[in-house]
Amino acid sequence: MAAAFSSDGEAALRRELRAAVAAAPRSDLDGFYEMGRAAAFVRDGGFRKVALQFPDELLADAVEVASKMEAATGAEMYVLGDTTYGSCCVDEVAAEHVGAEAVLHYGPACLSPCRKLPVLHIFGQQPLDIRRCTEAFQELYPEQQSRVVVLSDVVYAHAMGELEKQLCPEYPNIIFSRLVCGDPPGPAVPGEERKFGRQFLVQAAGGLQDYAMFYVGSEGLALTSFMLTWNCCPFSSFNPITGCGRRETLNVNRALMRRLYLVERARDASVVGILVGTLGVAGYLTVLQHLRELLCRAGKRSYTLAVGKPNPAKLANFLEVDIFVLVACAQNSLLDSSDFYQPVVTPYELELACNPAREWTGNYLTDFRDLLPGACAHVELPPAVPAGEAVPDVSLITGKMRATHLCGPLTSQLPPSTALACRDQTRALAEISPAASFLESRSWRGLEQQLGQTPVSKAVQGRRGIAIAYEDEGCEQ
Repeated sequence: MAAAFSSDGEAALRRELRAAVAAAPRSDLDGFYEMGRAAAFVRDGGFRKVALQFPDELLADAVEVASKMEAATGAEMYVLGDTTYGSCCVDEVAAEHVGAEAVLHYGPACLSPCRKLPVLHIFGQQPLDIRRCTEAFQELYPEQQSRVVVLSDVVYAHAMGELEKQLCPEYPNIIFSRLVCGDPPGPAVPGEERKFGRQFLVQAAGGLQDYAMFYVGSEGLALTSFMLTWNCCPFSSFNPITGCGRRETLNVNRALMRRLYLVERARDASVVGILVGTLGVAGYLTVLQHLRELLCRAGKRSYTLAVGKPNPAKLANFLEVDIFVLVACAQNSLLDSSDFYQPVVTPYELELACNPAREWTGNYLTDFRDLLPGACAHVELPPAVPAGEAVPDVSLITGKMRATHLCGPLTSQLPPSTALACRDQTRALAEISPAASFLESRSWRGLEQQLGQTPVSKAVQGRRGIAIAYEDEGCEQ
């Protein structure tokens, strides 16, 4: 799971692009990529520069698709070869580098609303065996009065209408979710669910907990997010690639216990790194400011880091950081940090750790927009508590005492022994950040410049190739 958000450097250098599994043949590009709908979107909007964003597995068709789109619309097409963050998010940053006026996003998508550019999602119509999917559903739910909500990966959304025609006559209590690109208009009605770009209405008296979930798609981050969010519902799935249906055996309670352990780690942390995992999802600036204020009130130092796609090697450079919080789309927020030097949590988990007014209710939130003021799950911070009235607490990990109180927004967060240091011989005091203090304590602090001490030499021929395998390495061996 750690490699799902960012791939290994060596693997990226040696990787060869191949056509996606079950992708459309070359002769069916117009249907697979919905050329007619995409061309109409460009012409109707009057766009002259359009960015085409492909995932890695579809880049092999990018040149031909761009050529056909230019011929059909007369607009300039720019292919985004690599995404700044996850490929499921619309990369507005790369699109703005070429001055694009709109984005055509191909392949799987998280359907997070964008901030600036108009976007058309073209998922790619992956084939689905309706007959086999129907049989798998009937095997999993033999009782025809079963209450089931059908979810699907976006690449199979085109076939859900046909599947609905097959199942609805036999199963009167089945509900099919609908895809919603962007925020749906108007407030939600009672019983309506709006999450992950899906929308469906539950009419049972007991609510969603009376329903089971049936997912059409391969195992991945989307299914994991669904299972954690709707953890009160039993899940089953049908994999169109293998043609097999199964009851999902992922122990959700065990996964939640792992996430709650990370909440305890966040409570113990004194320095938190806020990882910017998106620059395109609407509301990311607001949640960044919200997290900074939350950490300040909780007496923790925070640093905002923009590192692109996070991986263990990048984050290991920040040894002074006790824990990281990733601000990303709902699918990429659940980063498995077991391979990382320090754990990575979600904004919701950080709120559980730092906001005493927020209690664990069993519902898990992966969309950070639900935490913002005015959202359905927003919880106000309680008033600040004086230090003398702080309620002591015992860490479940270290066994040490810790104070659980909210400081005022302008109160210094560090003890005087580490927050203040003598700046010069005049005894002037200056504040030192935890990062600077950590650097001072290290035995090696980086390369020394030694200006004027290194003799000047002429340029010489260097080594050729890439660092992983220089051209002359084989000769030396």
